[in-house]
Amino acid sequence: MRVVHNVAELRIAVKALREEGLRIGFVPTMGFLHEGHASLIRQCKSRCGATVVSIFVNPTQFGPAEDLSSYPSDLEADQSLCLKLDVNVLFLPTAAEMYPSNFQTFIEPGQVAEPLCGKFRPGHFRGVATVVAKLFNMVQPDLAFFGQKDLQQTAVIKRMVKDLNLPVDIAVVPTLREHDGLALSSRNVYLSPDERKRALSISLGLFAAETAFKAGERNASDLLARANECLWGVDQLQYCELVDAQSLEPLVHQVDRTAAICVAAFVGSTRLIDNIILSPNAEASGLLGLGAST
Repeated sequence: MRVVHNVAELRIAVKALREEGLRIGFVPTMGFLHEGHASLIRQCKSRCGATVVSIFVNPTQFGPAEDLSSYPSDLEADQSLCLKLDVNVLFLPTAAEMYPSNFQTFIEPGQVAEPLCGKFRPGHFRGVATVVAKLFNMVQPDLAFFGQKDLQQTAVIKRMVKDLNLPVDIAVVPTLREHDGLALSSRNVYLSPDERKRALSISLGLFAAETAFKAGERNASDLLARANECLWGVDQLQYCELVDAQSLEPLVHQVDRTAAICVAAFVGSTRLIDNIILSPNAEASGLLGLGAST
């Protein structure tokens, strides 16, 4: 595994892989890697000849009251995991490398960034779109991998790639969960034992709605009611919404297309997000699965 810290080294490393005729896969992360990240890397390795992983906690996607300064980090463990998974190139840029002095250019995402988390984290997806665009330009991958748990993030990135004609395909990998259903997240480390138990109410609510959907329920209000009934463990619910899985526009009547129920809530002081995909037919599920691309 080659570890690089600046764009010049990165481009040299990737160029060497491309000259070998290898398809370049890319997994951008913010570190504190867990099994969910590992699943992205494994999928990348199964579909690409070479795998590039980046670790960078992006300051431009954090608001002033958010947890940038305390975001969990264990770079030694991250490097060990990447080495174990046989990553070809690990990119560890500094903030100064990503945002040099007098940096001024940002990407403004459109309507897809406005609902859900966009309502509560102003500027967040501006920061996400900008850093991902920069990373795409630096790595120039053929295929990039993202997790379904960050559904709105994937929608923003896919829209950006399409609108700006970026030469990269996007693969969305299903959310990986703990044995009891809690979605894997770097922020789970913040949860106390009691909060960890109560956080399960989020996935339980989503699973209850999914069960009703599989039994034939298509009324949007009834499906949302099933989810909300189970959210007893959260301390502050920001949203529980049923949306079109591609556009993120709300579905208020019937679920007649691939949809998602998305939740964001605080358990204690920890903000957690999760979602479940509801597909009226089996083929539609491929829109968000491993075959998803722009």
